[in-house]
Amino acid sequence: MHFTKFIVNPAAGAGGTARKWTRIMVLLKSLGMPFEHEFTEAPGHATELASNAVKQGYQQVVSVGGDGTMNEIINGLYSAGGNGDVALGIIGTGTGGDYSRTIGLHCPYPEICQRLLKPHRRKVDIGIVEYQNGGHAVQRIFANFAGAGFDAEIVRRTSREYKSLGSMASYLMGTFTTLVSFRNQEVSLVIDGEPVKQKVCTVIMNNGKYGGGGMLTAPGADLTDGLFDVLIVGDLDKFDLLRSLPRIYKGTHLTHPKVTLKRAKEVTLKPAKSLPLQADGELLGEAPASFRILPAALDILV
Repeated sequence: MHFTKFIVNPAAGAGGTARKWTRIMVLLKSLGMPFEHEFTEAPGHATELASNAVKQGYQQVVSVGGDGTMNEIINGLYSAGGNGDVALGIIGTGTGGDYSRTIGLHCPYPEICQRLLKPHRRKVDIGIVEYQNGGHAVQRIFANFAGAGFDAEIVRRTSREYKSLGSMASYLMGTFTTLVSFRNQEVSLVIDGEPVKQKVCTVIMNNGKYGGGGMLTAPGADLTDGLFDVLIVGDLDKFDLLRSLPRIYKGTHLTHPKVTLKRAKEVTLKPAKSLPLQADGELLGEAPASFRILPAALDILV
């Protein structure tokens, strides 16, 4: 039986992962770790490689890249039925690294490589979002967070216009250009059966604590509690939103009178007009959408 497969996205981190992988591979070999690896060649390829790894009998699949690479791999594990048996390792070399922060792996890769020699498995929750694409219902797994509104528009801007700038600069540029053009919208929410209708800036289903390149969006989120921390940012004007951004990095935004946090297993979201939709920092399309937690559905190597 095969043991560990590394799936490497050389384009992650504005192309820096290709250089880092050379050093990581040398280190793994020096540690005596048996492994095989494959490179992704295009968006979506990591999902295919992860699915194949499950079918080939690998017990561990390690993501080398960013949150988007990790998201694709989890979707591959899930689609192949290996999410309960095959453990996921993460060496974060991408732009954001928010999920790595949440699970305690936001550290230099030599330390992560050492941990992979004798890893511990930790069962964590994942989320699933259902939305429409081209008239067809689509499902997508996410590990960290998913949302619609201002946050997803930042993802759209960042990924299409500023990715090459690196982590903090790309998110800041995406944020400020979105601030200029974005308009808050009326949405209808159903949160564990409770209807909510209001004008919002953004709604984020948080499984992990961090999002947006280091923002502490959900300080109390727990990957093992079977619940989303649903962050609803209401009808903030642009000045108030700009003034509040530093608070999100510190995790002190929850005291704002127009910010609400609810915990829930299931959420549906229907906007009055179309809203951009993202999961784990990857643009999916547009809401309406529904979100559901899958408790203890993934093994993470920590």
